[in-house]
Amino acid sequence: MTESTPFQRAQAAMDAAHAEDPKREATEEAGERPAELLYAQRMSDWLARVAPEASEPLQLAVRAQHLRRWEVPRDDYTRDRPGYLAWRRDLGRRQAALAETIVREAGYDEAAVEHVGALIRKENLKRNADTQALEDTACLVFMAHYFSDFAREHDDDKLVRIVAKTWRKMSPRGHELASALTLPEREREIVARALSA
Repeated sequence: MTESTPFQRAQAAMDAAHAEDPKREATEEAGERPAELLYAQRMSDWLARVAPEASEPLQLAVRAQHLRRWEVPRDDYTRDRPGYLAWRRDLGRRQAALAETIVREAGYDEAAVEHVGALIRKENLKRNADTQALEDTACLVFMAHYFSDFAREHDDDKLVRIVAKTWRKMSPRGHELASALTLPEREREIVARALSA
């Protein structure tokens, strides 16, 4: 039997954690799956389009983007912008620490471990190509797979502001891929308004 690589061990450990998500999501292609495992697989699939030559640390950071996210509910924080930002910051730090432990235990050196953590914390966004690739991937996964459900819960003006902020975080490559998405009519109009604002 072939011995597994550090990358295979790390990804398997992350996916085992994702598979513990109590929330399930139904898909036409794969049936019902743990929601965060499906999210992680979508992240990896989109990274292959954003950065086909992605390094192993980048691939692992992308896979760990929502690592055990369900354990830190949004409702544990105040329902305002400061509460939202605190939740996102705390999630990033926690997910980075969990991923660093997995990557270290899989056999990677400390430079790779630290790189994975820095990417998940989104350090040096816009200045680091790997961090930008992760951000582009997260934005594309949201727009391709979660935007329509999210849009049903919010009014158009709020969605326009969110899409405009999302677009500003993305690179030209991210913009190119996002522009090629096939979105429902309302979501297309929201994106058009956001880009013309």
